[in-house]
Amino acid sequence: MSKVYTNYFFDEAAYDYHDGGYVPLEVNAAAPLKPLNVPPLLKPDKETATDVYYTVTAQAGETQLLPGAKTKTWGYNGTLLSPTIRYQVGKHVHVTLKNELPELTTFHWHGLNVSGPIVDGGCHAPVYPGETKHIDFTLDQPAAMTWLHAHPCPSTAEQVWHGLAGIVYVQDDHEASLPLPHNYGVDDIPVVLQDRLFHENNQWDYRADYDPDGVAGPTAMLNGTINPYFDVTTQRLRLRFLDGANRREWRLHLDDDHEFTQIAGDGSFLPEPVRMTKLMLTCAERAQIIIDFADKKPGDVVTLFSDDVPLLQFRIHEFAPDSAVLPDQLLQITPPTVNPDTPVRHIVMSGMDETVALDGKKFKMDRIDATQPVGQAQYWDVTNTNDMEGGMVHPFHCHGTQFLVISRNGQAPYPNEHGYKDTVGVNPGETVRLLVRFDLPGVYMYHCHIIEHEDGGMMAQIESYDPSKPRPHYNLMTMDKLMMALSAERGVPMDELWMGGMDSYKKMGMEM
Repeated sequence: MSKVYTNYFFDEAAYDYHDGGYVPLEVNAAAPLKPLNVPPLLKPDKETATDVYYTVTAQAGETQLLPGAKTKTWGYNGTLLSPTIRYQVGKHVHVTLKNELPELTTFHWHGLNVSGPIVDGGCHAPVYPGETKHIDFTLDQPAAMTWLHAHPCPSTAEQVWHGLAGIVYVQDDHEASLPLPHNYGVDDIPVVLQDRLFHENNQWDYRADYDPDGVAGPTAMLNGTINPYFDVTTQRLRLRFLDGANRREWRLHLDDDHEFTQIAGDGSFLPEPVRMTKLMLTCAERAQIIIDFADKKPGDVVTLFSDDVPLLQFRIHEFAPDSAVLPDQLLQITPPTVNPDTPVRHIVMSGMDETVALDGKKFKMDRIDATQPVGQAQYWDVTNTNDMEGGMVHPFHCHGTQFLVISRNGQAPYPNEHGYKDTVGVNPGETVRLLVRFDLPGVYMYHCHIIEHEDGGMMAQIESYDPSKPRPHYNLMTMDKLMMALSAERGVPMDELWMGGMDSYKKMGMEM
């Protein structure tokens, strides 16, 4: 791993800051520097040698984000975001899902290879106000940082904006054997990257900020902390980044061009560590990096930036020398074999604003758009045809699987995307080839993860099925059922019900 990469890889002409509605980040002078909030670990309700039980509650509350009035927020087992949940591969997990919000929500396990659509928690798995549901699963996938977020189409973006997102660690014995920082909260730190606009009395107003190309705000918020710092007490620091923003891309670098090493992406470790000075994350992507502060002394400050805006200060304290060396190989990946007779699946992401579509269509909740047998590996060619105003990078995400990135326009993938992924940024005019296999039957969504784009219809559904068994019937949620529920819960007539994603359908003269 001798080469050091010093660029963001993606096409600069399509960065989000070229969009007409781009909201630049600014330092919020109203917020004093404060310690980075590190989410607590969620404690199991019960645990045995083979099983573990958790309760996850979606709830409303208020959070002190800026001086003055508290901000009305939503969260899991708290007022904003979530405690970090840890799942061990091979252990049978039982989760009690409770909804204490004033409206229906869903609990989507983004990056977990679980059955769909119910356990996966997409739009077909509503949990209504006051309701409790139970799911269970056993994970068989590599160690990774995944996440939990609400997914009630087309209100996914609004509920995530309210605060319904959280970190989920998948752990296995291989990860435990690697010479990595493992001390949660000390040298192993999750960092959820989000942004918000504060209105009168420090409140968020999603409808006022709505943009069909994605809602953004000028204030960066890391783990729900504004203007954070972190006290570094170890030579090596492991940061697990999640782009949890609705729209924003994060172009991360340290102020002194300090090198760092990426060790993992969305769904696994990388086969080999990648040294770099710049890292760009598109919406929903994750990256784990190691920063070595061996050349720093107590009192030094190293700052993390996105573009030219400071995000997080690392305040260096005394630390013991650490001689651990990363291995040249972090994970052995053996791609599944594709039968040469298996056709390539072609997927086209098109449009901006209200015109967004997938394969020329907008999402319909009770329509299955594609099928793929369980266990069958298939190439998917995902094309971004954007040519409006230079276009934009569309982050493509698929539920229920971790795929491999095979090529970009026939060339090698970026150096830091050779591991398993579930989200990949696709540049305008580019075709990215993926190698996709589903290990469990079910109905899964695939979509752009600019969340307003998925709510606006850039989404479809695939059924993974077992050819040796009769095809099951799935009771898929319909838009009428969803709207009737939300109309009653919000206390407004159906014709006055507002959901951002519905605007895209109405302006195109279409129904969901």
